[in-house]
This record gives sequence, C-alpha cells and structure tokens, in this order.
Amino acid sequence: MGLGKKTIDDENYAGKRVLVRCDFNVPMKDGVITNDNRINAALPTIKKLIADGAKVILCSHLGKPKNGPEAKFSLAPVAVRLSEKLGQPVTFADDDNVVGENAKAAVATMGNGEVVLLQNTRFRKEETKNEPAFSEELASLADAYVDDAFGSCHRAHCSTAGVTDYVKDTAVGYLMEKEIKYLGNAVNDPERPFTAILGGAKVADKLEKVDTLIIGGGMAYTFLKAQGYEIGKSLCDDSKLDYCKDMMAKAKEKGVKLLLPVDAACIKDFPDPIDAPVDTVIVPVTAIPANMEGCDIGPESMKLFADAVKASKTVVWNGPMGVFENPTLAAGTLAVAKAMAESDATTVIGGGDSAAAVQQMGLGDKMTHISTGGGASLEYLEGKELPGIAVIQKA
Repeated sequence: MGLGKKTIDDENYAGKRVLVRCDFNVPMKDGVITNDNRINAALPTIKKLIADGAKVILCSHLGKPKNGPEAKFSLAPVAVRLSEKLGQPVTFADDDNVVGENAKAAVATMGNGEVVLLQNTRFRKEETKNEPAFSEELASLADAYVDDAFGSCHRAHCSTAGVTDYVKDTAVGYLMEKEIKYLGNAVNDPERPFTAILGGAKVADKLEKVDTLIIGGGMAYTFLKAQGYEIGKSLCDDSKLDYCKDMMAKAKEKGVKLLLPVDAACIKDFPDPIDAPVDTVIVPVTAIPANMEGCDIGPESMKLFADAVKASKTVVWNGPMGVFENPTLAAGTLAVAKAMAESDATTVIGGGDSAAAVQQMGLGDKMTHISTGGGASLEYLEGKELPGIAVIQKA
C-alpha cells in the first residue's frame, strides 16, 4: 500500500485477541438503525479476522453522549444487526464503563472465530480526551489492534490512537486501506486535471494540489460577499471574509481556476419543515435581492460546474451545492452528482452530506469511491496527517 502501513493481510491472527475500531456511528430513529452502510463497510475486515480464527473484539462510538452513558446511544441494536449479517452470534458486552465485568468475562470465554462488541466508547468521558487510563483498559483486552474507522481517524481518542501506546501489534483494516488508497492517490498523485468541488456551509481550508476549485453551497456566499456583492439573507461567515479574499488572491497567483456560482436559486423564507414546497427565483449572483437568500446554484452555474467536471481526470467532491434536503433546492447537487456519474474521471466523494446525496439519487455505484469519513476525508485531502493513521505501524 502506498502509505507503507501494515494491513491485516500482512498477518494471520489465529488465536489472537484482536481489538478492532470500527465506525458504527449509524443513524438511528427510536432505537432502530435507519441506514446500515457503515456496518456493511466493516464486514470484510471482520470476516477476514473470523476466517483467520481470531477472537474479534469490536469497538466504536455512536453519537455524542453528553454526560456519560445514555440508553439511546447504546450499541445494542448494532450487535443484533451485525449478527444477522455475519450469520453468527455477536455477544454484546453491555458495560456502561465499556471495559467492565461483562466485557472481561465475554473476552475471557471467547473461542477462536467468535465476535464480541463492546459498549459505546464515548460512554467513557476519557475517550475524547485520549486519557491513558482508558486506553490501557481497552488494550488489556487485546493482543493486536486493527483500525478500520476512517471516519474517526482525524481525532486522537483512546480507541483511535491512545490504545496503540499499549498494543504494539497494529494494522489497518480493508476499509481504512481503501480510503487511504483512493484519497491518498487523489491527493499525492492525482491524474490531472484535478478538480475539487467544495460545498456545504463551512468555509473549508485550501486544497493545495488542485487545478480547478469549484465552490458551491453556503460557503459560496461568503466568497461572493468578499467580492463586494449583495448577498441578501444568504448564509455568510463574516469572520472568513478576509480569508476568502486571500484564497482568491492565492488561487490567481498559483494559476488555480476558482469557480464560483454565477447564478443562484433564491427564496424568501427558509422552508419549515425543510422539505416543504418553496418558490424560487433564479437571479445572477450580482443581483441577489436584499430580502431573499440563495439556497442553491442556478442553471448557468450547473452548466459551468458540469463542464469543469467533464474536463477533469480526477474529481473530489465534499459538500452539497444547496439545501439538498429540499427536493426543489436539490437541483444543483443533483446536477453535480450527474456530471460526476457521467464522467470518465476518477471520482471520489468525501463522505457526509455528499455521500448521502449521491446514495439518495441512486448514483453511488457510478462513483469510483465514496468515503465513509466526512471531516476525516476533507482533512486528509488537505494533506494533514491524521492521528489514527499516524499511529499504525509501518509495513
């Protein structure tokens, strides 16, 4: 693998207790899992370890429990879904302190090829602070550690980083390997022209390596305001105006093509509920009415962005072009997704809302790679070293 990290194919784990950090942070409604993509993504690694005859101990966080354990964030439903998919029992170690009596007893009596799932790692406040005591407790259960949670590897927590201070046999799982391969290649050695499409509300950090940078979504209005345009009631991060000016100047200096929307779909009032019918007016971005807000890119921008995608050999996309949860305001996001689906380029979707949008539109199988990590994929694409990858031993 390009990054020179040890992978699970480099070892046979027969008889070893292997702690696997997965990403089971799945959407739930009333205790029912509404989308199990992340569970499916973890299966190849789990199956490989079962086939080796390892004792497979799975851990993950779910949601953001505020003050320690909360029943609604329990991983119990994940254990049930996992055992259905694996066709064998998955023992759920239901300890509020994660490494408690249930977990210790379950691991002590494990046979080779058996699977135990620990309770939500964030039930322990130490997890997000990466405190050594909890890392050591997690490590005490295992002989080897496998990180397969790309979506969490940009955070240095006990279960993603700290645990490796106490377990020296470390490797990345298949999902992590795939992420590093596609995102790593997109960043370190992209086939050019290389285009990055950034949407969503947060003004993202620069992507150093691109030939073309397309900016849509809420962050586009901060750029437009930085150029001196009236943006009405559109989303804007005033603290980033100077940053946007710098970024535009830098793009010019480096010969990077920076594409902003040329027209916008504007609405008077934000839909409530979010998918309620709305009336839109298409206007040039130079003429957004003061009493309206831009909530999607207009048809001219869709064409501009689609043409840029068609001219590219590598395209990375993170963040929707508008309020894609509303059918009327999803047109721009759909247009970008379609252009990518029809392109011959290597197309990488950077997780989060873009991944949801692409799946919702049934275009998932037309993309080269859909990342499971939103924030992690963006940070990785910016060339940052992620703590969860840094700690894994070299091949």
